[in-house]
Amino acid sequence: MKLRLELFVADVAASIEFYRRALNFQVVGETSEQYTMLSNGEAIISVNKREALGPDHPLRAGNGERPGLGVEIVLSAGDVESFYDAARTCGHTVSELVLQPWGLRDFRIVHPDGYYIRVTSRQKE
Repeated sequence: MKLRLELFVADVAASIEFYRRALNFQVVGETSEQYTMLSNGEAIISVNKREALGPDHPLRAGNGERPGLGVEIVLSAGDVESFYDAARTCGHTVSELVLQPWGLRDFRIVHPDGYYIRVTSRQKE
């Protein structure tokens, strides 16, 4: 089984730019104002225009609510330092790169729509 995330966003173009610049994702196939798929290795994230959700859809955030609240998207990278360096130059909120007590190095970055993303090194064997 593989995991693919679909995020509903206010601005598909801004999300594409975020994933390309901050996290080195590449566009897969065609881009559109409504839907675009991006990948980095086996990680696949699709961004969809938020308006594609019906008014009563359970994923639709209400007024003043952040999408993705309560979810942490975790991306595992072999070279977390290079991702950290790229993320710091993209103009979004980025935490410090830290060594966790359990042995992983990671940082957090916040997507323009508020999705919370952790980029982490693989656990040492």
